[in-house]
Amino acid sequence: MLFILFFFFPLTGDSSVALQVQEEIIEMKDVFSVKLKRRRFAGQKKGGTLLGITIFKCLNKEENKLTDCAIHLNNLSEDHCQLWFRHLKEILNGFQNRPKSLKVFVNPSSHKREATQIYYEKVAPLFKLADIKTDVTVTEYEGHALSVLKECELQAFDGVVCVGGDGSVSEVAHGLLLRAQMDAGKDTDYVSKPVRAPVPLGVIPAGTTNILAHTLYGIKHAVTATLHIVMGHVQAVDVCTFSTPSRLLRFGFSAMFGFGARTLALAEKHRWMPSSQRKDFAFIKTLADLKAEECELSFLPLQTVQEDSHEKDGKKKERTKKGSKDQWQKIQGHFLNVSIMAIPCLCSMAPRGLAPNTRLNNGSMALIVVQNTSRTEFIRHLKRYTSVKNQFNFPFVETYTVREVKVQPRLKSGPDAKENVCLNAEGNYPWNIDGDLMKEASEVHVRVHPQLIDLYGVNTDDLESSQVTCNCI
Repeated sequence: MLFILFFFFPLTGDSSVALQVQEEIIEMKDVFSVKLKRRRFAGQKKGGTLLGITIFKCLNKEENKLTDCAIHLNNLSEDHCQLWFRHLKEILNGFQNRPKSLKVFVNPSSHKREATQIYYEKVAPLFKLADIKTDVTVTEYEGHALSVLKECELQAFDGVVCVGGDGSVSEVAHGLLLRAQMDAGKDTDYVSKPVRAPVPLGVIPAGTTNILAHTLYGIKHAVTATLHIVMGHVQAVDVCTFSTPSRLLRFGFSAMFGFGARTLALAEKHRWMPSSQRKDFAFIKTLADLKAEECELSFLPLQTVQEDSHEKDGKKKERTKKGSKDQWQKIQGHFLNVSIMAIPCLCSMAPRGLAPNTRLNNGSMALIVVQNTSRTEFIRHLKRYTSVKNQFNFPFVETYTVREVKVQPRLKSGPDAKENVCLNAEGNYPWNIDGDLMKEASEVHVRVHPQLIDLYGVNTDDLESSQVTCNCI
């Protein structure tokens, strides 16, 4: 651990006044930039009168926020300043995880169409200050980032950054992992043992829900996200593959089938509405038309029993069981919603997380099954997500800790065919994968792959407890 002791000598024109010496200890791991400080005239871009050096450090604020801070060291000696400048730059260049070149994707259509403004006003200045070179692509259509990632020279970058919402981040993460499989010569139609992503992914929140940003940083705050990237805070994260029996659909972190997917599908049909109104309308309309879907769930439980630390009343029985290797279990019935999540999925609407009992990299997924119940009871369950109470403490909710899941919808025929409420005109069922809508007619097989990608951020266990509350339900 390196520490530096600095002495500050305030300048004064009166030589008879005694100089007061101030000292401060700075830990170099908190410093991300050093610059020569000069006084320049208006319009002057180079040269100027040397005043000293300025050190920029990262400060931890309340509620998981990070901010930058400038410390000015006055010294009029050109030799002394150049010596300290070179020495400090050498130390900063020694931090291996800190990126020096980044590929940046900006989705100008996310949420309130503010991603471009967020990047150029809040993110780009910090990258420039940290001497990070950037290559920016402002996406023009869905799948644009994926197309670029398949073709670009990734070895020229130390990381990839996405400025957008959960759907944009999911597309970039999928593109990074797909590119890794292509470079490894793997068949991208069927990936049983995928290779890791070649570079870390950074997430700058500019969407509506921003689940990944909340999970990595504990807060939706562009400066905090940027400083985690600048400081090289890297966290290995588990990733899922979503596949049919014949092909890989995509890589992702979480998915919902049933209510969560139908809500997204309805919102996508009303893209002409403002973002917040569209999602509120879709939520209320889907809730009003609440129907369960019959399907079969097959899952491979985690081998060790894991207690639910949030279930203190002891009323819920343990859902994760010991079993021999590859001992699949099945449940069949009518389900309002099925959630499969490899990360906790924190957000402002769920401060404890949609899956609070999982972690970023524990090699497992949370399978959360909501069986058919009344609309009133289902709303009670949803409301629990916004509080600190256990949202799973209902008789119609079951939770499992698993390694693999297969979801097989059961189509009805004859007079009951109209009850196939999930089907669209093409005969596909909607899936909500990381906030991105996908439609599939056949069985979907979900596998978790431990620590498959590095994300810029920290482990959620290291973050302060979130105080965010929400009254939207």
